[in-house]
Amino acid sequence: MLTVAVVNFPAAAASTPTIKLSAAYLSGAVGASGDPAVTVTVAQSGTDASALTVTASASSKTSVAQTGDVTVSGTGATRTVSVAARAQGYTDLTLKVTGTGGATATTKLHYAASQAVQNPADTRYLTGSSDASAAVDAGGGYVIVADDETNVLRLYNGAVSGAPVKTWDMTSKVGASKEIDIEGATRVGNLIYWTGSLGNNKDGEYKADRNTVFTTTVSGSGAATELTYAHSYKKLRDKLVAWDEDNGDRYGFKDATADGQAPKQIDGFNVEGLEFAPGSTTTAYVGFRAPLVPPANGGKALIVPVTNMDKVVASGSTPAFGTPIELDLGGLSIRDIRKNAANQYLIVAGSWAADDNSDPYALYRWDGVAGHAPAKVRDLPTTDPGGWEAVVSVPDLTASGQSAQLITDNGDADLYGDGTAAKDLDHDEWKKARTVRFTVS
Repeated sequence: MLTVAVVNFPAAAASTPTIKLSAAYLSGAVGASGDPAVTVTVAQSGTDASALTVTASASSKTSVAQTGDVTVSGTGATRTVSVAARAQGYTDLTLKVTGTGGATATTKLHYAASQAVQNPADTRYLTGSSDASAAVDAGGGYVIVADDETNVLRLYNGAVSGAPVKTWDMTSKVGASKEIDIEGATRVGNLIYWTGSLGNNKDGEYKADRNTVFTTTVSGSGAATELTYAHSYKKLRDKLVAWDEDNGDRYGFKDATADGQAPKQIDGFNVEGLEFAPGSTTTAYVGFRAPLVPPANGGKALIVPVTNMDKVVASGSTPAFGTPIELDLGGLSIRDIRKNAANQYLIVAGSWAADDNSDPYALYRWDGVAGHAPAKVRDLPTTDPGGWEAVVSVPDLTASGQSAQLITDNGDADLYGDGTAAKDLDHDEWKKARTVRFTVS
C-alpha cells in the first residue's frame, strides 16, 4: 500500500496596500461651496484597485472636522477626498485604505479651515498664494492673478476653488532681485501691462524693483493660456515726481517718495490701478491709492494719464503726461480700475491706509471721461478676511443682473484663528485669496 503524506501550506499573506496623496495639506472654509479637494492614489499588489476601500479613520480635532465630514469619491486607483469643515482651525485627518485580506495602510491629511464668509455660494478660493493684488481675464472663466509679495503670475480656473493651473515667475525675466510689488494690470489685445506700486516699502525705503512696469504677451486662452515676457520700464516713478515738481509740486510726490516716507499714507505715493483711456491703446490711466487730493478726509482719488504708455514700455520713450483726473469716490482711493470694450469702467475704491481690511470699500462705475463723475454701484462687505484688490472683468453695465468677479488680498488675514498672517503660513496649500461675484447692474 502506498501512503501519501498531505502537507498543508499556509496561505500567502496579503500584501500591504499603498496610499498616497497629491498634496499633504488642504485648506477649506466653513460653509463653503466647492472647496478644494485632494487626489488619493491607492494600490495593492495582485489586487484590482477597485476592490480597495478608502475611509477617514480619525481626526485629531473633531471640532474642526470629523471623520463623517470627509467624502471619498471615485473608483479604481484614483479617488478624490473633500472635507466639509465644522469650525475654523486645524486638524490632522487619518485616511485609511483597506485591501484584500484585511490589510491596511494609512496616511495623514493636514487640514486647515478658515471661517465662514458672506456670499458663500458665490465664493471660490484661489490657493497657493494669499496676496492676490491684480488680475486679468484669460477667457473661458480663467484668470491670471498677480501676487504683491512675489513676482509670480498664476493662472486659475476662476469658477472653482483650488491651486493654479500654471505659474510664471517673472523675477529673472524683468531683472528683479526683490519683489516688484505688482499692484495693477490691464490687457490690450494680447499684451498685458503690469505695474509695481512705484512707492517705497512699508518702512519708507526705496526699493528699485518696485519702480517697474512690464508687459507679457498672451497666447492661447483659458486653460491653454501661455505668457511670454515682453518689455519693462523702470523710471516711471522718477518721471512722475519730476512732472509733479514741474507743475508746482501739486501732489507732493517729491516729499511722498523721500526716504523714510511710508507709501500708504493719506499724503503718500502708491499706485494700485492701471487701465487705458476710452478707445485708446496708448493712453494709460495710472490710478493712485495715495495720495488723496487734497490729502485730507473726504479728498478725491487721483489718476495721472500717461499718453504714450505703449512706447514707454516697449522702447523706453520718455513718458508724456496728460491732465490729471480727480474723482470723488466718497473719500476713498483707487484699489483697481477695469473697463470693458464698451468703455464702461468699474473702480474698486478703498482706503489709502495700510490697516484697512475693515475700512469701507465700494464699487463705482464710470465712463472714463475726465470731468464726468463716477457713480456708486454698491458697498462691499468688510467683515470677512482680506481687502478687495482686483476686478477681473467688467460686464455690460446696461444689462440687468450682470455680475463682476472681485478678488481679495488675504496676506495679512488670520485665516485659521491662530494669529498667523496668511502670507507667513508654512505651507502654500494653506495660503489662499478669495474671489466673489457681485451683482453690478
